[in-house]
Amino acid sequence: MDYSEVTERISRKFSKSGKEIDRQKVEGKLRRLIDEFGVQPSEAERSVSNELAKEFNIPAAGSSGGTGAGAGGATEQKAIAQAQPGDWVTLEGKVVSLAAPASPAIAQSGIIADESGGIRFVVWAKSNALKMKEGAWYRIESAVVDEYKNIPNLKVHSGTTITEIEKTDPLIPEPSPIRDLRPGIGSVRAKVIQEWEVTHDRMLQSGLLGDETGTVKFVIWKEPGKEKLAVGTVYSVFYAQVDEYNERLSLNITTATIMQEEGDIVTATGGDVEIRGAIVHIAPGSGIIKRCPVPGCNRALSRQNYCPIHEIQPNFVYDLRIKGWLDDGEKTHNILLKRDVVEALTGINLDQAKEIAENNPLGMDEVFLQMRDKVLGRYVACKGREIENRLLVNTCERMHFESGEHAKLLNRAGGAP
Repeated sequence: MDYSEVTERISRKFSKSGKEIDRQKVEGKLRRLIDEFGVQPSEAERSVSNELAKEFNIPAAGSSGGTGAGAGGATEQKAIAQAQPGDWVTLEGKVVSLAAPASPAIAQSGIIADESGGIRFVVWAKSNALKMKEGAWYRIESAVVDEYKNIPNLKVHSGTTITEIEKTDPLIPEPSPIRDLRPGIGSVRAKVIQEWEVTHDRMLQSGLLGDETGTVKFVIWKEPGKEKLAVGTVYSVFYAQVDEYNERLSLNITTATIMQEEGDIVTATGGDVEIRGAIVHIAPGSGIIKRCPVPGCNRALSRQNYCPIHEIQPNFVYDLRIKGWLDDGEKTHNILLKRDVVEALTGINLDQAKEIAENNPLGMDEVFLQMRDKVLGRYVACKGREIENRLLVNTCERMHFESGEHAKLLNRAGGAP
């Protein structure tokens, strides 16, 4: 990056007001913000311009808005919920969770909160900052707020001062309805509706949480002391990280405070979708499969009965599933059918599938072939919930073949009017 060009641009802004800047000092601050703290160049330019405007007691010269103080300047104490990317802030809060650093360059990371809300923080190793303890209150002066995946992050650098403060106020956030969650830090009271097969070796559990207003995906990563949530149980989850991907929210509750609650929640029944079309592909891994019998695992095993977590499992458990594609004429949908749906759609139950797998020369492949012949190319109506670009099917019924509709699809495919 050409820092001299940015410095020149800032200089021209202030020369119009008859002010001369210290170019060497300005360029040093730009390098510090961008190279050391990872601030976006545009935000770094804005921050330095705002600091100079405050120093010269003039309106911000050509900045993109905001009045945050710059590096090394005085910073106003703010409530955590008011901290926005590009701000230099001073705040007081309680460290409600700590996470394992993702890089040797990071000394600490976690979540700090006050009565207004929480924010994720990162302490750079080279800052030589005071090491914070979970559950303690701190005053953090002159930290910078940036943004990662549309979520504000508090960065503690060499110019930040951390002081432990004497405060024992309880800090229990009010859970929000799932439908009101936004990217950042959030708290919910919800029931575990489903547990899904994990897709990563480092993942302890993933599934679906629900309350009266909606549902949201959750994930727990493997860390010492972390335990799975029980399906059908209600929990209060405080200070979870709310992430957004492809306009869908998910809760990372690995470092959240989790409390099991009494009672039940009537979860929202809305949100299911129906897709009608033809099953155009049956993916490998469909038919009869073997699952790990270790309580809480349930992973699909390889043909050699190998679990990626618990290794060889001779006392496996059989299950049925179908993974495939459903084409509605405009879009192809990734679908997953669980055992009861597979049995109803194919007419082959688990006991029959086991008998075929154990007595036919082709074994489990024969189950796959028979199920594929029964469903491939068939028109069906599948109902379920779309999660992570996959339809988790709860019911799937065969549709009556409409020759007129078929002709319309063929005409459209051929470009006919």
